[in-house]
Amino acid sequence: MDFSTIYQEYHPRIHRYLTHLSGETEAVDLTQTVFLKVSRSLDGFRGDSSLSTWIYRIATNSALDHASSSLARQKESEQQLDDDASLDDFPDSGAQGADHEYIRREMTACIRGVVDQLPKNYRTVLLLSEFEEITNAEISAILGITLDTVKIRLHRARTALRNAMESHCSFYHDERSELMCDRKSK
Repeated sequence: MDFSTIYQEYHPRIHRYLTHLSGETEAVDLTQTVFLKVSRSLDGFRGDSSLSTWIYRIATNSALDHASSSLARQKESEQQLDDDASLDDFPDSGAQGADHEYIRREMTACIRGVVDQLPKNYRTVLLLSEFEEITNAEISAILGITLDTVKIRLHRARTALRNAMESHCSFYHDERSELMCDRKSK
């Protein structure tokens, strides 16, 4: 398979995965990094695993390397965002649908915040399994861990996510019967 075909097939999937793992802002650069590494290493790909597994492993390692090098910048950035928040950030209460859209964005941010707080090893298996729909056996190969370890981490990740969601969020159904959540007061 040539690089162009690989890029066309895997770029959207890897970008989506990296968006969930590292956020939209980081995903663009990380996706480029992954495909640069794939391009440079394609001749050396031995086929010991599937092409998909190999590419996801490169993506996972790239995201983890990037996360460890940018942790301090992220904390500084989050503090700056907190300092810059103002009433202008809230939608016009008179705009039709604005409340619903605002609540939807807040709910997404809340869930994303809870997922982001999971330990990296739990977050990674959860994203690969639930968002990328990768089998446990493939996750095992991508992460270089045993199948039993994948199952244990996935179970623990789901339990931790459920517990965190219950402690951080209040769930309800809106007027459209859509499941919504609000952050609980601290």
